[in-house]
Amino acid sequence: MFFASDNSGPVPQAVLDVMAEANTGHMMGYGADPLMDEVRLRIRDLFEAPEAAVHLAATGTAANALALATLIEPFDTVFCTPMAHIEEDECNAPEFYTGGAKLTLVEGADRMTPDALTRAIESQGNRGVHGPRRGAVSITQVTEMGNVYTLPELKALCDVSKSYGLPVHLDGARFANAAVSLGCSPAEMTWKLGVDVAVFGGTKNGLMGVEAVVFFDPTKAWEFELRRKRGGHLFSKHRYLSAQMAAYLRGDLWHDLAQRANDKAAHLHDGIRKRNDVQIVNDVTANMIFFNAPRALHQTLQAAGAKYHVSGGLNGDADVLLRGRLVCDWSIPDAEIDRFVSLLTTA
Repeated sequence: MFFASDNSGPVPQAVLDVMAEANTGHMMGYGADPLMDEVRLRIRDLFEAPEAAVHLAATGTAANALALATLIEPFDTVFCTPMAHIEEDECNAPEFYTGGAKLTLVEGADRMTPDALTRAIESQGNRGVHGPRRGAVSITQVTEMGNVYTLPELKALCDVSKSYGLPVHLDGARFANAAVSLGCSPAEMTWKLGVDVAVFGGTKNGLMGVEAVVFFDPTKAWEFELRRKRGGHLFSKHRYLSAQMAAYLRGDLWHDLAQRANDKAAHLHDGIRKRNDVQIVNDVTANMIFFNAPRALHQTLQAAGAKYHVSGGLNGDADVLLRGRLVCDWSIPDAEIDRFVSLLTTA
């Protein structure tokens, strides 16, 4: 019963098979391998963006931080929510790779609104040389609370950004889960709305470790390459990154894996909500569930072998409500979900 993270699951055999094929003979390094040519063509086709520049990084942190560093200058600021991935989980990597650009937090929780974004933008760029310049807007999709922005919501945020001349970065560690949830194409969730650069995540959706950074305007592509190399994230044996992403794209495996993860979360959600003293606190449309439950229930579930994150610690008053986070990956057996639900409903 492992619901701690979608980073924790195994790699599909189809990906391992392509990596094994890539492990024969010799190939040029640093992204000059033929598999990267395939990846580039497939992503351009998938995103309906024939001119897009496509680059790979091994981690989401590198993908996000290097993409933002390419979009802005050290004296700029990036607008994001207080629960954005770049704020909560990147250990100041965006500030490091941008050379010191600050993050300006848009009031609210995990999803920003156009009005709040407007107020945040208006609050910056007014002090001349004494304050940061308005730089870029970063949107996390799926959010860190497991919520999914709708296409109209994304379009409204992009419209505000463009009205101030700001580029938009889409942090898509769970990009595939969001696209499946919305029933939309990657193009419909990105450049058709006004997104300038998107991270097409793979690691949380079954890959061993690779993310694609997609620049819809290729004019920044060379700078990204230079920053990736300077930042220590250009792999010499790049074919092993390319092989993962090629397998991910072939036969729409990316979509299939995300659909499985989302379906498993829906199955889990249906079971959890049968218990009256458990409160679901997010819109469960992707693969993450946040719920409040008595500490005693968390203790019982974890003692029985359930692995998931709980905020607040397991020691203390048994009746206090604590928040738990459940994340489903593509591989979790339905039997494990049923076992968790059975424990929860009978405890």
